[in-house]
Formats: sequence, structure tokens, C-alpha cells
Amino acid sequence: MRNTRVTLRYAKSLLELAVEQSQLDACKADMEAVVAACKESKDLSLLLKSPVVKTDKKVAILNEVFASFDTLSKSFINIITNKKREMLLEEIAERFILVYKQHKGIESAVVTTAIPLDNDLRAAIQAFVEKHGGGQVELTEKVDEKLIGGAVIRMGDKQLDASVLRQINDLKQTFNKNLYIKDF
Repeated sequence: MRNTRVTLRYAKSLLELAVEQSQLDACKADMEAVVAACKESKDLSLLLKSPVVKTDKKVAILNEVFASFDTLSKSFINIITNKKREMLLEEIAERFILVYKQHKGIESAVVTTAIPLDNDLRAAIQAFVEKHGGGQVELTEKVDEKLIGGAVIRMGDKQLDASVLRQINDLKQTFNKNLYIKDF
């Protein structure tokens, strides 16, 4: 993320204001919609970064695009745009989601498996991660056929690699060691 200090300050400010006005969940949903809209629409991203389009025109366009948003979110987007920080809107929204998760005590975990998870296995992994993570966990699933079997669980800066691919690589490392020592 670029401008991490700026995005963090705006995200924290929005979080504090949303908590104060009891609109935290609505604000989170709006910020997720901002991130999704920016990722889906290249035109919107280009508009936000364009120095050619005037601020009042950007405000009008953003009010139309995000018409269904809560008044707090709309006001925040207008302030960001009027302060000429609209090019950071997507990053501020992403940072807000991270700050929201910290505020709520939600940890993110990424589970990578060779095949999609079924409900029983998903519940077992969720319970394992919650037990070792110490709180509510948001589970993201990825499929990587290279793993052959097993799973890789990443949570923050911790990783549990119980994949067949890792075991095969460990076995290769063991075989690559030259255990034969010549006696001459």
C-alpha cells in the first residue's frame, strides 16, 4: 500500500466516527463495496487518479456511483475528494477493513488445499484455527493443485504446512545429502 500513514490516519478516523455514531457495520459494508467497485471498474480507478477531472465533477460521479451508501460513508468520500485525496480512496477503504478487523478481534486465515473443502473439513479447520488463533477467525479458501494433498494454513505471520508437496520436498532434501563418506 502506498502512503500507509495517510491511509491509516483516514481509516482510523473513519472507524472512530463510525463507532461514535453506531454505524460501524454499515460503514464496513460500504468500504467493502468501495474496494470491490475499484477492483472491478478500471474506469472508476482511472477517474479517481485523474488530475484532469475537476473535484466537483468527481464528487457528483462518486455520489451517483455510491448512491446507496450510508450518509457517514458518503460524507467521508466527499471529504476525501474535496481534500484531493480521492486517488487513495481504495487504499483507505482496504485499510479501514483491516482496522475494523483489529477492532473486532477478527483474525484472517488463508487455507490452501489441493481440492475444495467440504463442510465437515471446513468446520474442523475453522475450529483448529480458532483454538490456536485465540478469537474469531475469517477463513479464506484457496485451491492449489500443486500441493497434491494436505493443506497449508496461514494466519498472520504464522504458517502450518501439512502438504504432501512439502513432505516430498523434505524427502528430496534428505536424499540430496551425501551420507557416504570415503575412507581414503
